[in-house]
Amino acid sequence: MSIKWKFAAAAATAMALLAGSVSAQEMTLKLGHLANEENPWHLASVKFGEELSALTDGRIAVEVFPNESLGKEIDLINGMQLGTVDMTITGESLQNWAPMAALLAVPYAFKTIDDMDAFASGETGDAIKAQIVEKVQIRPIAYFARGARDLTSNRPITTPADLNGLKMRVPNVPLFVDVWKALGANPGPMAFSEVFTSLQNGTIESQENPLALIKSASFYEVQSHVNLTDHVRSWIYLTIAESTWNKLSADDQAAVTEAAARAQAYERELFNASLAADRAFLEEKGMTFVEVDAAAFQAAAKDAVLANVNDEIKPIVEGLFSN
Repeated sequence: MSIKWKFAAAAATAMALLAGSVSAQEMTLKLGHLANEENPWHLASVKFGEELSALTDGRIAVEVFPNESLGKEIDLINGMQLGTVDMTITGESLQNWAPMAALLAVPYAFKTIDDMDAFASGETGDAIKAQIVEKVQIRPIAYFARGARDLTSNRPITTPADLNGLKMRVPNVPLFVDVWKALGANPGPMAFSEVFTSLQNGTIESQENPLALIKSASFYEVQSHVNLTDHVRSWIYLTIAESTWNKLSADDQAAVTEAAARAQAYERELFNASLAADRAFLEEKGMTFVEVDAAAFQAAAKDAVLANVNDEIKPIVEGLFSN
């Protein structure tokens, strides 16, 4: 081969390699969320990116931004509507646009996580997702479970009668306040950052949160019991902006869907492991876990829940309470 032809061949090879590197990554999706790097939601988001890259031969990458580094939840939703953000993890906040999203966190709606799974992946779950697509212009592609909320205290509580005016902190959510009043407690909203000190000095006697937050906030230092009320079982969606979704080919949409399914399964593995680990940790710190009369709590909460949900979802919630 002459020097001229060698040069031409080398140039053609270089151009092919360059073209290959350009086509190797055609799109980078920005995924922002509020959790930290150790949270199963973040790890599942990273897993989603890895799976999507593999399924598309590297053409679609995902850049994950934890710790609200890309913005707070509502800001990210607004960004997705404007086309400046591609993906986020969000839940009942979507009821600001899509009323059915309130079903993601209804007290005493589900007795077990299996009940929640059947609902979230069933006909009503499909209707919730469809309304979110229509009203919010973002598309749920997977869902992650959240730890059930439990009540901590310095004495065992097994029935609503045991609450008897218990001073407790709840989030600033009218539904939560009204439900705990109906159960017999004396609830009041309070910033989460103030809860530990308030428990320590006796301003309040109890609070309610998932085990992971009970652990991370060190409530085991100022509370002796975890009462397994499991009063809110909820889930949250991994979502993609509808404008981004519509840019994808049918094959790439299928790849996103498959990667999301794999991320959902991976997150559930991490979630189940974290529940067991969090309980073991709290027990090692001296907390006593108390089984409660779940049916009695649900019955006492029913009227307050129904009074706080809108007319669109009230028949669905009534059906959940009758199951």
